[in-house]
Amino acid sequence: MAATQLFFSLEAKPRGCHLVTGEVMSNIHDLPEVGVLHLFVLHTSCGVSLGENFDPDVRVDMRTALDRIVPEDESLYRHTDEGPDDMPSHVKSALIGTSLTIPIADHKLCLGTWQGIYLHEFRNHGGRRRFVATIIS
Repeated sequence: MAATQLFFSLEAKPRGCHLVTGEVMSNIHDLPEVGVLHLFVLHTSCGVSLGENFDPDVRVDMRTALDRIVPEDESLYRHTDEGPDDMPSHVKSALIGTSLTIPIADHKLCLGTWQGIYLHEFRNHGGRRRFVATIIS
């Protein structure tokens, strides 16, 4: 068994749900014939998930649903030092998660026909997001 690890960043994105499969893969080269990609985002106010990669309305609906589940209402939270989007972003990050594990076959990610990697940006001004990609073969 061999492992490779690399660090990379994605440019700042506006608040919302973003399809980033292409951006992630542009930072990861030479996938093994068989293995696993573990992708981890090094932040507590965004998340990563797999989602529908065709219809952009799905990403809009995802943001809307998460905003309904975790509202921005400072009266609900104690941790409000960084603004009204701070604590809700931490809750959403915990719900969505900060990592993905995706199988690799034939030197490609084993994604379903309609699956893509999402970056969920929960902050109004989250900035660049740093990732660790670990490839195990």
